[in-house]
Amino acid sequence: MDDFPDAMRSRRSLILAVGAACALAWASPAAAAANPYVELGLGADWLVEPLEGAFQLTLGGQNHINPHLSWGGRIGLLYLANSGRLGLPLDARLRGHFGPIYVEGLVGPWLIFRDTDPLRFHGAIGFGLATRHVNAGLEVGVLNRGTLVGLRLAFPL
Repeated sequence: MDDFPDAMRSRRSLILAVGAACALAWASPAAAAANPYVELGLGADWLVEPLEGAFQLTLGGQNHINPHLSWGGRIGLLYLANSGRLGLPLDARLRGHFGPIYVEGLVGPWLIFRDTDPLRFHGAIGFGLATRHVNAGLEVGVLNRGTLVGLRLAFPL
């Protein structure tokens, strides 16, 4: 019963993040549609709690709101190495562009199949370098109540 307030807070944060992403898309549809971008991503994560490695293959997209700000998301396949479970990471993304450097915020649900708690809250901050051929960066965040540290590579399609 003590987990009920934490679960409600996680769901409320998720609903607010999805609402914010929808509001950004609605606020500037012409600018967002002007420069779409799709990428294929690879990720390697270290989950500090429960001491587990994870690997991801993702498909992401983003639309520019203005030259220095874009919004988008990513969806993919997640493999948890120690337990052998599969999952589905789903994140909304807001990214700031500062020349070749990017800084982004990510939030969304991650579904872990064959788990006692299949729906997990993910929130993270990422930063890295973006070139025409590859994006490389670091992501630090939380997955439920545990810390997550990850490396990301993404290739524009």
